[in-house]
Amino acid sequence: MKLVNIHKFGVSLWLLAAGLPPATLHSQTMTLQECVEIALTNNKNLQAARNNLQLGQLRKQEATSNLLPKVTASADYKFFTNLPYQLMPLSVFNGPEGQYKEAQFGVPHNLGASVQLALPLYNPPIQAGIKGAEIAAEIGGLQVEKTEEQVIFEVTNLYYNARILQHQILFADSNLANAGRLLSTMQLLRQQGLAKGTDIGKIELQKVQLQSQRNQLEGKLAQVFNGLNFFMGRDLNTPLSIPNETETQSSGSYPVSPSVDIRIAQIRDRLLDNELDLLNKSKLPTVSIVANYGLTSFGYFEQPDPFVKVFPIGFIGVQAAYPIWNKTTRLRIAQKEVEIVGNRLQTEQLQAQSDLQLANAILQRGVAQANISTMQKQIELADSVYRQTLAQHQQGTATLADIILADNALREAQANDLNALVEYLKADLEWKRASGSLKIR
Repeated sequence: MKLVNIHKFGVSLWLLAAGLPPATLHSQTMTLQECVEIALTNNKNLQAARNNLQLGQLRKQEATSNLLPKVTASADYKFFTNLPYQLMPLSVFNGPEGQYKEAQFGVPHNLGASVQLALPLYNPPIQAGIKGAEIAAEIGGLQVEKTEEQVIFEVTNLYYNARILQHQILFADSNLANAGRLLSTMQLLRQQGLAKGTDIGKIELQKVQLQSQRNQLEGKLAQVFNGLNFFMGRDLNTPLSIPNETETQSSGSYPVSPSVDIRIAQIRDRLLDNELDLLNKSKLPTVSIVANYGLTSFGYFEQPDPFVKVFPIGFIGVQAAYPIWNKTTRLRIAQKEVEIVGNRLQTEQLQAQSDLQLANAILQRGVAQANISTMQKQIELADSVYRQTLAQHQQGTATLADIILADNALREAQANDLNALVEYLKADLEWKRASGSLKIR
């Protein structure tokens, strides 16, 4: 279905008529597909989202690294200004039972160094943490996809706005040309004494209003081009233009798939389930292999017998830990169960909202599609009436008021046609977004 059939001339003639600077004539003409591809490569928000995706992969590697053995080296030095005391039973020295004598043990200088290894054998929280990191990485990928869809939506919306504004400028040019011809005719009739000065004033006023409207449209078009350059990651001063020819749009349907928001909510549900599983598994025992090797040094530097003696120490064994009671964990489990219910309700709400948006978009596009052909016929009819009225005025059978009414009817038909086109493009874009087909080019 052809959306618009306004003028045959292209964008170069429009630029000349617009009085734009010569540099604009050499601006790069880009299709919608080209704009989208550049935006998907250069858009800063999208680059940031992809950078965050790499961060998710690194967090996944971090969680997996918890399964690897950990090796720790430590060293310490102590100088005792007062050696520790210990009570010695006098019975050791054949003294009376039940009596003790304090004694200081050790030397003032103590130096120790050791290397310890720990390897988890059974640790359910680590396994649950790895799974959670994998799910979080999936969410990161969907966040990138969501940003891509948002960029495509914004670029497409701006591109459609630019196209509509260009058509509005073409209509304004056509109306200005009509007003110019009418003004020349009225001036000729005035010279012949067949028209009033007020008639010429009305046409001049109409022409000034049309020129002002056209200038406003040019300003809006420049703003839209700035927006396109921004989303494409280009300098705002980069010249840009789009084809003025109307594209043929497909009136078919789009394949429906769950939206990114729904898929993120579904994966978040898995993430919450995994977090609940992690909390439940935190009540299970953990088992690790531990090994240690070190050296302990004792030194005494006073006379008459200073010395430094070094003794090795090492062991290997198995360490188990079992949490007996932890009220905090139980409260966290209860909170997580509430979060899971809330997330599932939110997912159902997102699905219902997506279904509503899709149904409305289909209806709106159908209505707009039917209106487009009707509006085009109205333009043709209004243009025909306008030209007939001009001919009748030259023959003296129509007044200036009749011409102005016919011109207003033509401009109203043009506006209605553009409104129908806007509604169609808007509904078509909403249909793509609601059906998850924005990335399908």
